[in-house]
Amino acid sequence: MHWLGAAICVGLWLALVGWTLHKVMREKGAAHARAGALGQLAADTVLVAYASQTGTAEELAWQTASALSEAGTAARPLPLSELDDSLLGNARRILFIASTTGEGDAPDNGSGFLRRVMTGTMDLSHLSYAVLALGDSSYDQYCAFGRQIDHWAAANGASALYPRIDVDNGDVASLALWQHQLAAIAGTDDLQVWGPARYEPWQLVHRQHLNPGSPGGEAWHLVFQPLGHTPDWQAGDIAEFVLPDDGSGERIVREYSLASIPSDDGAEFCVRLMTTPEGQAGRGSGWLIRQLEVGDQVQMRIRANRNFRPAPAQSPILLIGNGTGIAGLRAHLKTPRKGEAWLLFGERTSAHDNFFGEELKALQAAGMLARVDQAWSRDEGDGRYVQHLISENARDIERWIDRGAYIFVCGSLEGMSKGVHAALETVLGEERLQGLTDAGRYRRDVY
Repeated sequence: MHWLGAAICVGLWLALVGWTLHKVMREKGAAHARAGALGQLAADTVLVAYASQTGTAEELAWQTASALSEAGTAARPLPLSELDDSLLGNARRILFIASTTGEGDAPDNGSGFLRRVMTGTMDLSHLSYAVLALGDSSYDQYCAFGRQIDHWAAANGASALYPRIDVDNGDVASLALWQHQLAAIAGTDDLQVWGPARYEPWQLVHRQHLNPGSPGGEAWHLVFQPLGHTPDWQAGDIAEFVLPDDGSGERIVREYSLASIPSDDGAEFCVRLMTTPEGQAGRGSGWLIRQLEVGDQVQMRIRANRNFRPAPAQSPILLIGNGTGIAGLRAHLKTPRKGEAWLLFGERTSAHDNFFGEELKALQAAGMLARVDQAWSRDEGDGRYVQHLISENARDIERWIDRGAYIFVCGSLEGMSKGVHAALETVLGEERLQGLTDAGRYRRDVY
């Protein structure tokens, strides 16, 4: 019996080794295939390299490539993470479309390029380039990553096709200038010009206060249903609301993470009521929570955010977040899958801030959620934040990553995400965490 048990263990171990080798070879084969396909591009193909955190830069990259292709100029969009030394050495024209996240940081799919390529020097004298830098002028490091790409390319001998264009919060005039410059690249006066994004009518059908009595700000659950159209989206995608005109005549948009999937028969959100230092309600959240009435219509669209899309159905997932970041994580929990899910969530009090608590229990009972760990920063006897859960469960997190788990982080940028990132670096090591980022297994929706 002992020999039989040993033989079974050895057999299982060999099967695990074989599966792991197969997975590694499959991933390497896919990477080589991607590299080969890119390497076969014609020399005159314009590469449109994008660094995008929430999908805006990616959307503009595809629009840019489409407009050039329609005008007869071959163009290929690709994430900045796929732009390597070989492509840089062979390309003749590259258009960079780069967002900046937080105070001057590169988006996750640009951080690897920054580390691998931009920290060194190379001869780019054969290259012509242009940069569309996306940012928010309310931050001190406005458009910093796009500017960093511009300076790096010029310092390495590349020639600018035209001066860098900085775009403040989707400024229409700046984007129109970019489209005008594309016509010059294509050598035509008849370039297909894309218009402003199309928004559709939605109706508010439900609004519920999730945390009455909480020591933190109010959090609300909102549900909208489409009127006269059938939208489609995936977990991780972003909704854009058009706010009422403030008299300036400019279209003002606010973005929120979707907390539902299409089969829920509505677009759901978890929104915090933001307040100014003077105590006034934030413009977007105040409108959604204080001004809209159930039954009112809004203009909204859903934008793809591939950086936060679901993992392969068979892969385990680690969902980490705090506060209203539960929204983006909830959408992933609702997505049918075979792999296990583990939620690590932090908020202020267990009595008032256990958002969707009964729903989470039901998901556990149904086997759709393998494990839930929670931290309550204001509870007596607790006082922990979500990053503390990572440290406390380090060995289990490593085991999940060894099994191929994907990590999803959703919530506040300046507070939670930095603490979570630091804790994950401590548990997994900086190099391994960066490798997960480059492989698309560390995905973040932070704001």
